[in-house]
Amino acid sequence: MPQFAPLRNDTFLRALLRQPTDYTPVWLMRQAGRYLPEYRATRAKAGSFLGLAKNPDFATEVTLQPIDRYPLDASILFSDILTVPDAMGLGLYFEDGEGPKFERTVRTESDVAALRVPDMASLQYVFDAVTSIRTALNGRVPLIGFSGSPWTLACYMVEGGGSREFHTIKKMLYSRPDLMHRILETNAEAVAQYLNAQIDAGAQAVMIFDSWGGALADGAYQQFSLAYMEKVVAKLQREKDGVRIPAIVFTKGGGLWLDAMADIGADALGLDWTVNLGRARAQVGDRVALQGNLDPAILFAGPDQIRAEVEKALASYGTPSAGHGHVFNLGHGISQFTPPESVTAMVEAVHDFSRRQRAA
Repeated sequence: MPQFAPLRNDTFLRALLRQPTDYTPVWLMRQAGRYLPEYRATRAKAGSFLGLAKNPDFATEVTLQPIDRYPLDASILFSDILTVPDAMGLGLYFEDGEGPKFERTVRTESDVAALRVPDMASLQYVFDAVTSIRTALNGRVPLIGFSGSPWTLACYMVEGGGSREFHTIKKMLYSRPDLMHRILETNAEAVAQYLNAQIDAGAQAVMIFDSWGGALADGAYQQFSLAYMEKVVAKLQREKDGVRIPAIVFTKGGGLWLDAMADIGADALGLDWTVNLGRARAQVGDRVALQGNLDPAILFAGPDQIRAEVEKALASYGTPSAGHGHVFNLGHGISQFTPPESVTAMVEAVHDFSRRQRAA
């Protein structure tokens, strides 16, 4: 096991564990990405997105770029949510302007019967990247590992790529729930092993991205998405070398189900921008910390408007008190068209206003 430098800024981890912090920590979903000119330069060197994600040196370089540029309180592994189904042999590839696709889908009884939890050795490039990034961070901020949720991975595996209506997977869900559950069982086991291997490699917190949970009907969400995230969370290492490893669960469009989400054993819930932070805090109480939830489009406004919206969100949450915690973030990933200076305005506003809140 590699030896890592001691952590110098643990504000993010403390907030997730609902411990007191001097200010509200902030990081961004997709903070290493196309809005940064330095990222675009590294991606050009790598030749492709997968060339970037599958090379630990490039993945380390782009993970650290936003940390070098902004006073963020956490870094997140640069990877893709679809590494697990790719390792299952489905053949991940990217078409320009169309996002991820799979060469092979999982739709028939025989497809499902053939599905296996992948050998984690086939994902060693991810774990090597985690160790490389944690080493390069040298204790500046914590490193977040992540995975797609079992349901979200299944959406791509059955549909063969992104989807607006999810007709194919929903047809399977309603007509052959037995096949759907078999896929989700396999995915849940794979995701748990994958996140635990990231923790072993050096991840200090983990996040489950349920990007498509909000596409499900009430009732179906609990049965086909939330239940499987609960299975993953139950299998996670929650401590490594005597240090707690917090787990965050984020369902985009999941605001309806916060009560149920707060009970699955995660330390924190990510919220999209449709949720009122103050009401969410009142609803979940001291069961979980909250993460979110500025609309990413606000970053296209001027610095004064950005500051005003940040302050509105922080005021809505209120000052954290004993047993409560808040990590500031966007309600979804940052847009590739965001001006980099807008992020400066946002991060400074979060740190400045949240310190003043606590001093009041």
